[in-house]
Amino acid sequence: MPNDASEQATNSAPGDARDMLGAVGIWTGTLDFVPAAEARDLVAELESLGYGALWIPEVAGRDVFVHLALVLSGTSRIVGATGIANIWARDAVTMAGAMKGLTEAFPGRVVFGLGVSHRNLVEDLRGHRYERPLQAMRAYLDAVEAAPYTAERPSVPVRRVLAALGPKMLRLAAEAADGAHPYFVTPEHTAGAREILGAGPLLCPEQAVVLEPDPGRAREIARTYTSVYLSQPNYVRNLVRLGFDEADLVGGGSDAVVDALVAWGSVEDCVARVAAHLDAGADHVPVQPIDAARRGVPRRQWQELAPALSELASRRRQG
Repeated sequence: MPNDASEQATNSAPGDARDMLGAVGIWTGTLDFVPAAEARDLVAELESLGYGALWIPEVAGRDVFVHLALVLSGTSRIVGATGIANIWARDAVTMAGAMKGLTEAFPGRVVFGLGVSHRNLVEDLRGHRYERPLQAMRAYLDAVEAAPYTAERPSVPVRRVLAALGPKMLRLAAEAADGAHPYFVTPEHTAGAREILGAGPLLCPEQAVVLEPDPGRAREIARTYTSVYLSQPNYVRNLVRLGFDEADLVGGGSDAVVDALVAWGSVEDCVARVAAHLDAGADHVPVQPIDAARRGVPRRQWQELAPALSELASRRRQG
C-alpha cells in the first residue's frame, strides 16, 4: 500500500522541524533508571524548565517508542526524540507503524533518530549480522517508505534523522531523511557535517557537559562517559578522521580528547560549547549532563543549566 506523500520523511520543510525542536534540548539515558511514573514527572519538569526536546537512547532498557509515548503523554509541548532507535531492533513494517502511530498521537512533537548502532550491540546483544551498515540503512529506509499502514494516518510529516558520523552516512541523511544526529562529536565535526549536509537538512549534534570547576575531578567524571564510547570502533574511527592520535583514544582518552568531547567547568563554560556547535552550523544541540553518581539522574544540572540555555535559545530565535 503506497504511503501518502504528506507522511514521508523528507527535508522539504525543515523550517517546521527547526521551530519544533528549538536550539537546545536534553539528551539522557538516565530515565530508564527510575520508575516510569517518575520518568514522566521528570520530563514534565524539563518542559517547565524550557527545554525544547528530550532525546532518549535505546540499548536494552525500556522500548524507546513505549518510553516516548509514556513521557509525551505527561507533557504538552516538549518534543520527544530517539537518539537512536536501532534499525536492527525492528523490521520496516514495525518501525513504520511506530513512527506513524506516535506522529499521529503527538503531531509536531516527535523526531525519530535512526541508527545502525555498533557491531557488539547488533551481533552479540541481538543476534543479527552487522554487515555493510550504510547499505543496510539505505535499504531499511526504502523498506520503511514502502511499508503498509492501515491505521489513522498522521496529519503532519514523520520527521527522522540519522545517526551519522562519516561523510557517506551524512550524505544519506541529507538525501533520505530530515538530517543528522551525530553523537560524541566536537564543534569541528559539526562544521564539517554542515558542509556535507548543505544548508537545508537538520543537524542535531549531542554535547556532553560536566558542571565541575576542578579539572581533575571534572575529567574523572567525564571519563565515565568517554570510556564507554571509546570502546566502540565507529567512534574511534571518527575521532581519528578529526585528527586525534589513536594513542590518545585509549583508557578513556587523553586530557585533550576528554576536553574536546566533554565541556566542563561553570555553566557559562558549558553553554559556550553549545554555542560553538550552533555557530558551526548546528540547528539544535541536545545537551547531556554527566552525573558523578553511576545511574544518577542529573536533575540539579538540568536545573542549573536551564536559565543560560534558555537565554541562548532565545537569542538564536531572535537573531
